[in-house]
Amino acid sequence: MSPYKAFQISDSVFWVGAKDVGRRLFDALIPLPRGTSYNSYLVLGRDQVALVDTVNPGFENDLIERVSSVIDPRDLNYVIMNHAEPDHAGAIPLVLKTSSNAKLVTTPTGARMAKIFYSISNDRIHVVRDGDSIDLNGKTLKFLETPMLHWPETMFTYLMEDGVLFPCDFFGSHIAQGMWDDEVDDLLIHAQRYFGEIMMPFRISALNALKKISSLNIRMIAPSHGPIYRNPGKIIESYWRWASGETREKVVILYVSMWRYTESVVKVLVDELQSWGVSTVVHDVAAADLGDIAKDLVDSRAIVVATPTVIANAHPLAVHVAYLAGLLKAPAKYAALVILYAWSSVADKQLIEILKDTKVELIGVVKINVTPSKNDIESLKNLAKELSMKIMGRKQ
Repeated sequence: MSPYKAFQISDSVFWVGAKDVGRRLFDALIPLPRGTSYNSYLVLGRDQVALVDTVNPGFENDLIERVSSVIDPRDLNYVIMNHAEPDHAGAIPLVLKTSSNAKLVTTPTGARMAKIFYSISNDRIHVVRDGDSIDLNGKTLKFLETPMLHWPETMFTYLMEDGVLFPCDFFGSHIAQGMWDDEVDDLLIHAQRYFGEIMMPFRISALNALKKISSLNIRMIAPSHGPIYRNPGKIIESYWRWASGETREKVVILYVSMWRYTESVVKVLVDELQSWGVSTVVHDVAAADLGDIAKDLVDSRAIVVATPTVIANAHPLAVHVAYLAGLLKAPAKYAALVILYAWSSVADKQLIEILKDTKVELIGVVKINVTPSKNDIESLKNLAKELSMKIMGRKQ
């Protein structure tokens, strides 16, 4: 008997996905400290069946066996591709081969991607557009186009009778533990990490999607990564804040220190900022988890980059995080730089150039020749004061 069983989440929906407990890196970039899941869902009508999303390559057999615990996989009528990325669509070729009469349901852009990624022929594709639906005889799937969340072909699927939203990556979290949201105490932290890593660059698209689903009677959110929300209100509320770029009186300090000189200067800056009542989060970039940095960028009002100089330039890791802050389109309004150097440095010019596309207001740059003088300490204190006043919206 197979150990892979479906898990029923409503009267007509079964989870048939896979848990990847041991995976530790995603997109060759994102750390996965607690693994991830590839959620796939079987939706049963009275005489028609749909599979919503599939699984990552390597987990195809898990999917087929879980489907087999509910129905004969050959009886599938539809395979819904909300998103063409392989972690959700990688098993489509095997599923369509197994279910020879099943149609792949996707957007017009998704149809093009299905051909490119998975060599799916036109006769196996059923194209849907925003607001279209499919009747499974007693269960209705409605499709909502949500482009750039986070690829151009993405869509949501909504099971109207049960109030279940299948939003693929939206509302997701990279965590392999727990089937339900209330089984994971720190789920919101992982959801914020995920938003920062994946959705933050697409906040306008996220707001559009939230507006689009606001009129739906959503009783459950079944994303394609992480636990299922049977209490969806909290995550929806959080997404409204994050997508709106709502920040707190908080500064994230990203620093690199080769001989602890930069680290000692950062401590001075942190003490000063905290004395003004500003929440301060510090990441040693050499040891930090990128997901934690992304999480803190979601709601930080200011960013400070502190770096030593390497051959007159900023340390490569400082360049990396400054670039990522811009790439992820962090909503921070203010920035400051602290540069340590031995004989010469253009690190400030280099980082300013990288940060210019973020449209943050540069509050100041403090350059220190190895160890801070009394004047340097005063400059750090003045920088902390000015940054704090900006963050808290006060006049000096």
